[in-house]
Amino acid sequence: MSPGRRPASRRTRARVRLAALAGVAVIAAAGCSSSGSSSETAGAGFVSGSGGIDTAAAGARHDAPDIAGKTVDGTQAKLSDYRGKVVVVNVWGSWCPPCRLEAKGFEQVWKDYQGKGVQFLGINTRDTSARNAEVFEKSFGITYPSLYDPDGAQILRFPKGTLNPQAIPSTLVIDRQGRVAARALKPLAAEDLEAMLKPVLAETP
Repeated sequence: MSPGRRPASRRTRARVRLAALAGVAVIAAAGCSSSGSSSETAGAGFVSGSGGIDTAAAGARHDAPDIAGKTVDGTQAKLSDYRGKVVVVNVWGSWCPPCRLEAKGFEQVWKDYQGKGVQFLGINTRDTSARNAEVFEKSFGITYPSLYDPDGAQILRFPKGTLNPQAIPSTLVIDRQGRVAARALKPLAAEDLEAMLKPVLAETP
C-alpha cells in the first residue's frame, strides 16, 4: 500500500459518513416534517415560485379558517380579530431545528412591520407542554402571540387543495380580507419573509 493511502475499507466508511451527513442536511433544509405536497394545489390558480413560495392572485384566494384558542402564554387569540391587517401565520415547534433558525428573523420583521398594518400570529404544534414553547419564545425574544396547538387541530382547519400549511415550519401570509395570499413550506430568512409579505401589504385595501 502506498504511503499516505488509506485502506479501501476506511475510504468507503468515510464516503458513507459524508453521504449520511448530506442526507441529514437535505432533510433539515426541507423542514422538520411534512404532511403533504405543494402539488396538491396544482391547477388551482396558485403560482409556485422558484424559491419554494406559492402565491395566489386576489381572485383565486381562499378564505383562511378563523383559527383561535389559548396562546402559549395563556391568553386568547383569534385570527379574525386582525381582519383589516395583513397577517403572517407561522407554524413552528420548539423541537424543530429549522424553526430555531428562522425565529430571530421573524421577530425582527415583526418589529419592523407591526406599526404598518401587519400582525404576526404563530401556531405552536406538537409540543407536549406549553412550557417548552414558552422557553423557546423567551430564548429567541419572540413577542408576537402563538396559539398553543399540540395536536395540530388548528392547522387541520385549513382545507386541503388550498394554500394550507403542510410542513413544520410553514408560513402563510393572509391578506386584509382574511384570505391566504402566499405560503412557504420551508424555513425563511428575514429577507425571504419580507419578499413574501411586501406584495400583499402593497395591495390596495
